[in-house]
Parts: sequence; C-alpha cells; structure tokens
Amino acid sequence: MPPNILHSSPLTKSRDSAFKDLEQKPYDSPKCEEPYKPRWVWRNIILFVILHAGGLWGVWRFITFQVSLLTVVYAYIVGWLTVEATMIGVHRFFSHKAFKGTFWFKLLVVLTHTIAGQNSVYIWVRDHRLHHKYSETDADPHNSRRGFFFCHMGWLLQRKHPKVKSMGKNVDMSDLEAEPLVMFQKKYYFPLFLILGVGLPVVLPVLLWSETWLNSFLVVFFGRYMISLHGTWTVNSIAHLYGNRPYTRDIQPVESEFVAWLTSGEGWHNYHHTFPWDYRAGEFGKHSNLSAKIVDWFAQLGLVYDLKFATPEMVRHRVLKRGDGSHPLSLEENECGPNLEEDECPEDDDLYGEHINTGFLLLISGTRNHDTSREAGRQWNHGFQPHGYISCRLLSY
Repeated sequence: MPPNILHSSPLTKSRDSAFKDLEQKPYDSPKCEEPYKPRWVWRNIILFVILHAGGLWGVWRFITFQVSLLTVVYAYIVGWLTVEATMIGVHRFFSHKAFKGTFWFKLLVVLTHTIAGQNSVYIWVRDHRLHHKYSETDADPHNSRRGFFFCHMGWLLQRKHPKVKSMGKNVDMSDLEAEPLVMFQKKYYFPLFLILGVGLPVVLPVLLWSETWLNSFLVVFFGRYMISLHGTWTVNSIAHLYGNRPYTRDIQPVESEFVAWLTSGEGWHNYHHTFPWDYRAGEFGKHSNLSAKIVDWFAQLGLVYDLKFATPEMVRHRVLKRGDGSHPLSLEENECGPNLEEDECPEDDDLYGEHINTGFLLLISGTRNHDTSREAGRQWNHGFQPHGYISCRLLSY
C-alpha cells in the first residue's frame, strides 16, 4: 500500500524505487518496543479544556432553546463542510494522491481546511503519511496500541514519541513543498485561522440574522469546532479498535459503519489501509460513501480528474486471501484452488505500481473526459470502468 505518496507518479520510477517507497505491510510492523514515559503539553491541555467547556456550554444553550435554530443549522453546515474538506481534500487528495485537482480545487480545499482548525495541510499530511507508513508502532503519531484515549485525542496533549520525530524527518513532503497554496497556508496558518476559522464564521450570524455574540461564539465556534474534531478523531480511535477486518485481517484498522456515517465515508478503514490510494476509501456499492460521490461531482465539474480506484478483481483477491472471513465474498471458494499454497497466490494489490516479486503488473489505464455518470458509478462493483477514471487492472506478463 502507498502510505508515503510522492509528488511523482509511481509508474515513472524504477521497480526498486517503487517497491521501496510504496509498499506497506503493517502486519509485519513491530509493536511498541521500548518503554516511553509520556510528557504532557499543558498549554494544549488548557486550550482543550477551554474548547470543551465552551463547546458544552454552546450545546447546553441549544438544548435549552436559547439559540436561534438558524444559527445551529449554520454551525452544522460549516462544520460539515470543513470535515469534508479535510477528508476529501487533505486526506484523499493531498495525502494519498488518489486523484488530481485543478488550482481552484486546491484553493477551495486549503481555505475550507483552514476553517476546520486541524493544523496546516502540510503538518496534517506529514503526520498522516507517517501514520500509514508506521501504523501501530511507536513511530505512528496516534498509535492505537497505546489505548483509546491516546489515539483519539491524547496524542495531541502529549509530546511526540522520539520515533515519531525521527521517522517524521524521513517522510517525503517534496510534493507539498512544490504547492504554493499549501506553503502559504503553512507559513501564515495562525492568522489565517483566526480570520477564517474564528472571526468570519462567528461574525456572519450576528450581522445577517442578529444572533447574539455569545451564542454565535459558543455555538458556531466552540460547539462546531469541538464536535467536528471529535468526529474526525473517531477515524483514529473507533475505526482502529472496534470492528471487522474483511480485507486484511492482520492489521489494526477495522470497518466501522458508525464512523462512516459520522464522517460521510471515512469509517471503512480496513479497506482504506488496504487500498489507501483508492479515492473512495471504501468498497463502492457495498457501503454508503457520500464523500466519494462529492468527488464524482467535482469530476463532473472538471475540478478533479484521474480518479484512482481498485478494481473488483483486486478487492476479491484481497478478501479471499487476507480477509477475516466477514466479507460476503469470503463464502466463495478461494480462486487460487485447493492445490495452491498461500504463497503461490498472486500478490495483486500489495503495491500500486509494479510488483517485482510475482510477475504481475498493476497497469494504470484511463482517459480524461470526465464522463462520471451516475449509472457508471452504480456499476463500478460489476467491473464497469467509466471514462475519466484510473483503474488498477491485473495483467500477467
């Protein structure tokens, strides 16, 4: 799997380079090895206490009917948009290069993500690539083996593990360093957040429908910010701890319908860690995935293109070889046959690019005419490949 997506296409690299940079086998990763005494960051703890106090106060004023319903709806819309910008733009686009985007799409992502208040795009992507490359080890920023609280939010309240710092220096960020919008946001993140994430959202209800400053601040900033953060954090906690593993049984991430519902499609995490470059982050047709449909809509508008996704054949091979048996396909007979050993089955989806050990090639094919019809979307799981998408097909030498 490609946790550390580079600015250049894997297909332009040598085989050795592609194998080294893009392969990830979390099931081979060591568990936490060295004792480590965490150190609390009291500044962050104080800020989080203030955030939750203000957020809960805002929720209380809402349930006691002290806030305009319009303000609550507005806060929900702002929160939902910022989470989508993070999940679609920063996660699937910038972190995993699951598709390509125009300047205007990048601008929309950077602006909306700034409102989200989840640190700069650059830092978010660096930590996420590190998480995929060293998942569930001491080098994972939110290692779920350290418990629910730590991987949910505790990792933001403690000093980074020494391995996170040392391994983080090796993450290739050259693709983002070549993005002017990303680097501008990184340089001026704090003032941009104060303006776009705090000031503008709070001022609008006061000016447009005479909401009180107190209500606007408590609901639109504190309440919205607190709830959207916890929604995002469930991907690191719940989606790594509670669920099944139909695609890869020996890694920590799981499938969580609750998290998928909460985050519009990010809860199919066992699939995502199996195929991190798939723009859908889930098996389309098997689960609901609003974020993937939004990406399709952007493709129709011409803002994104070259959407990458795993073919049904690749999903089937992975499920039958490495799933935990909870997928419906697991009920079928393993297509490798009773006379073949596990090691003889083709490694069809361990790499996005070229697999150099088995004699199989994942070939990228596709066009760019953005024909992303709804009918085509419904047929993805039946082997239909709509034009404008990049599919990963399995070919024998």
